[in-house]
Amino acid sequence: MDIISHGLWGWLAFGRNSKSRYAPALFFGMLPDLFTFVPFFIYTKINNIHFHGAPPLEIMPPWVFLLYNLGHSLILFAFCYIVIRSYSRKAAYCSLAWLLHIMIDIPTHSAEYFPTRFLYPFSDFIVHGWPWDTPAIWFPNIALLLICYSVLIYDNLQRKKKPCSLPS
Repeated sequence: MDIISHGLWGWLAFGRNSKSRYAPALFFGMLPDLFTFVPFFIYTKINNIHFHGAPPLEIMPPWVFLLYNLGHSLILFAFCYIVIRSYSRKAAYCSLAWLLHIMIDIPTHSAEYFPTRFLYPFSDFIVHGWPWDTPAIWFPNIALLLICYSVLIYDNLQRKKKPCSLPS
């Protein structure tokens, strides 16, 4: 799934009731891809590498796949969750958006392009899923996000319209 959708799903599931509002769950929802592709983006700029659309696998150095596998590992997530929870339960709750990211990626990545090795480093097992950029996945994802956020916005507007009742 695209990085923006991951952030939006993460916030919808784990951030909308948070006092800090957007940042933590939105960030954790995008974290596995940020962890991989921000360094790769910097690498391409430094090395003057150009491409259009999804980057071809041939231009990626091995460390990109290592970062991807680490960021999408349930094992690493569990370890980080335990550490985060020891400092803050609220942050740990928001970090569940990272888990949601991994769970969404397992069936929405094909074996050909960044399969999700969710048991890494103990196993290279993958699920040969449907690529997230195919219309059968992409359009329902966008439609569901639009519906969920529309309902959320409508609900918030309705709550603001209702007058507060005084206690008896």
